[in-house]
Amino acid sequence: MNEILEIVRTQAAPYGLNLIAAIPAARYAATGAAAQSSLRAAHPRARSIVLLGNGGGGLWRALEAHATAHPGWWRRDHPLDDFTREVVERMMLPALEAHGLEAIAAYPFLADPYMFNFIELGRLAGLGGPSILGVLVHPVYGPWIAFRAAILLDADLDSPGAAAGFDPCPSCTVRSCIPACPVGAVTPASGWDVPRCARHRVEVETDCAARCHARVGCVLGPNHRYPDEELAYHQRRSLPAMRSYYEAGAGQTKREESE
Repeated sequence: MNEILEIVRTQAAPYGLNLIAAIPAARYAATGAAAQSSLRAAHPRARSIVLLGNGGGGLWRALEAHATAHPGWWRRDHPLDDFTREVVERMMLPALEAHGLEAIAAYPFLADPYMFNFIELGRLAGLGGPSILGVLVHPVYGPWIAFRAAILLDADLDSPGAAAGFDPCPSCTVRSCIPACPVGAVTPASGWDVPRCARHRVEVETDCAARCHARVGCVLGPNHRYPDEELAYHQRRSLPAMRSYYEAGAGQTKREESE
């Protein structure tokens, strides 16, 4: 088990993919029928799942170096996602296959025939715990984490990360994330108010265009905050989804008012 994970860590380290953990596939399958179906479709012989993520801005800096070496990379529709696939499929999968393993990759950003719940995977793998911000948080990196890929393997692995059982918000007394939100979309009782956040992002947006203020306000891992360019990149990318959510809700409200 240690040898397999060391292969992954060695291949991932130069690219800022510094959050790596493994769980038995059966542990994820036990979460429900959708998980079982995804596992069967993706890799019927999978016995474990290795989850890859980044904590802090290392992945972004690696992307910047890659884009500099490959002119035109930033003009791609999805430069960060494409870079993630480059690393996983050109570096990691061949290294694992060279050791006789059958490795299949899945991603949170691809509309595959099989879809994995990466939030659930992150929690099960001990790479993040729940927060009132609506994202998982890490004891070291705070909210500055993301899950980029999962590798399904025909090998038995069980090596959870440092955030197994981590649940920081109930005991947090500072809660600086709450007043940081300009529209009050984060509360202790209900967490992230998605409709309120979406309405502000779509109707006003200006003060949230460059970053999520509540996420920046979290007391965990402030020294690992993403670079400003990365914060703005993710905010721009999330806005179309927010707009679709907002417009669907507005349409529903209008239908209800007309009935």
